[in-house]
Amino acid sequence: MPETKEFSTGSSPLTLAPSVPAAASPDVVASAVSAVANLGDEVVLGRYQVAVERMNPMWKERAAKRIGGMKELEKQLAGVARQMVQQGISMISFKPQGQPRSFEVGPGKKVDIVDGEEVESLIFTKWMVMIPTVTKFRIIRQSEPKPTIIESVGFQIAISDKGKNDWTFIDGSGLTVNDLRMLFPTLPQDIEFPPLVKRESR
Repeated sequence: MPETKEFSTGSSPLTLAPSVPAAASPDVVASAVSAVANLGDEVVLGRYQVAVERMNPMWKERAAKRIGGMKELEKQLAGVARQMVQQGISMISFKPQGQPRSFEVGPGKKVDIVDGEEVESLIFTKWMVMIPTVTKFRIIRQSEPKPTIIESVGFQIAISDKGKNDWTFIDGSGLTVNDLRMLFPTLPQDIEFPPLVKRESR
């Protein structure tokens, strides 16, 4: 028997099974990957505000509560670029790389008319696509004759309402499975994140 959970969508609780990796269409996955690539292009150009604006609203709200409010969060995120410059670090590329995985999340319900009667059915309202990424940084140190190139392997979580392809993001660095499950309780119990690796690139 699959495990079931109850979720409230307003008037009464709904009982539904945990979501499994969904058979998202290639077009949906391609849209999410393209959105991550576009996000990377903006950030590489130094437009870090785009990353703030496109952060998933639920995740942004949780992060803001942890550090004392939305203004403080935006201030901290805006300071990342300045800190990188001060430390001689520049981002030279940020690209999707690897096999994405998609999940249905966001439990809800719809009402259909069957034989003249209203029939409720359980649905998932959002796509979540886990997209591996590779980011390269250049570090310039006065003590070294050549810049050091660091390759950071990570991932982005892209989320959109179904049918809209309007993606918001959660960066995988510092994210835990419990963090993600707090936002999306129907995720599989055995969900695993792509690896996080930092290495010197030659």
